[in-house]
Amino acid sequence: MTVQYLTPDGMFAPVPYHHVSIATGTRHIHVAGQIARDSEGNPVATGDLAGQVAHSLRNTARGLAGAGATFADVVRLRFFVTDWSPDKYPAFIEGIERVSGELGLPDPLPPVSAIGVDYLFEPDVLVEVEADAILD
Repeated sequence: MTVQYLTPDGMFAPVPYHHVSIATGTRHIHVAGQIARDSEGNPVATGDLAGQVAHSLRNTARGLAGAGATFADVVRLRFFVTDWSPDKYPAFIEGIERVSGELGLPDPLPPVSAIGVDYLFEPDVLVEVEADAILD
């Protein structure tokens, strides 16, 4: 495996992700912001944060697969969430859990940032996902 995850002693825990990833390899894969759209650009799970998180991760998996990677190769995930507030955390985690087995998400996840923003690509978009991966 080209990616090693760790959470050094003294870092905030427990969290559902590792704080650090160490990667070796020469192929860097960067999947641009993925949103809850089907292959024809139609909105999916409108108004449903958990559903949009799940579908955005599915689209991220498609992007990774196109480059020959999986979530096991991911060194960092970024989630941009509109109008973030702590009460949205359960729906956010539910969306991840919905597709965890389906997509082979590591448990705990690779390093994750969840960034609150005012708005995204289109008014119906509640979340956008970016992934960085390394392959040999």
